[in-house]
Amino acid sequence: MTGAPPYRVTYSYTGARPPPTRITTSRTELFQIGVAFLVLTLDFSIILGVSSFLGIVLGLSILSPVVIGVAAAASLTAFVAHEMAHKIAAQRFGAWAEFRYAPMMLLLSVVMSFAVGFLFAAPGATVVSGMTDPREWGRTSLAGPLANLGFAVAFLAAAVGTVSLGVAVFGPLLLLMFFNAWFGAFNLIPFGPLDGAKVFRWSKPVWLGALAAAALLTIYAYAATFYNTPLPFR
Repeated sequence: MTGAPPYRVTYSYTGARPPPTRITTSRTELFQIGVAFLVLTLDFSIILGVSSFLGIVLGLSILSPVVIGVAAAASLTAFVAHEMAHKIAAQRFGAWAEFRYAPMMLLLSVVMSFAVGFLFAAPGATVVSGMTDPREWGRTSLAGPLANLGFAVAFLAAAVGTVSLGVAVFGPLLLLMFFNAWFGAFNLIPFGPLDGAKVFRWSKPVWLGALAAAALLTIYAYAATFYNTPLPFR
């Protein structure tokens, strides 16, 4: 079981807006996103190997290559790709944007994974400077959840294509679909620092459509993974 997924907090700083440039990064960003990725992979490994589909149904431990592989894929697609989508969108609008981690929240995520068996983490944020247009903020904020939804659909398609190979193959793919759909849906909640608040301010119809798609994918993935709900490919 997972709790609230990692979410993005975006900060805006005053200053001159830089001209549009190619997508850039820095050693600081690469190091910090790498640390966040490794910690979240550990979190997912703990949860998946102890109390989840992989641990109970397939009998796999935390150190199983399958558990570690699924955990790394979940961290990479649900979190890293989400943050990089924000970054790329912001830089295409000409703003400066880089990821920065939150060390204490990363530590807390590991403690919570061990102690209660669900993921509670706010591992960091894509920090943006030089953006003031609500439309650009809305599109930049929407980019992360859309990346999650894209991966969710891709994992569903992969599950459909591998169903004949058995639950040991398509089961983990459905889990990855669930993680991505849930992360996308959670981040679209129109509250506080979450992406949904900025998307809602920019365009309510766009926000409603994105949230509805994310919610439907999340419900479907949860039912298919944990309750053996009849699927179109079974």
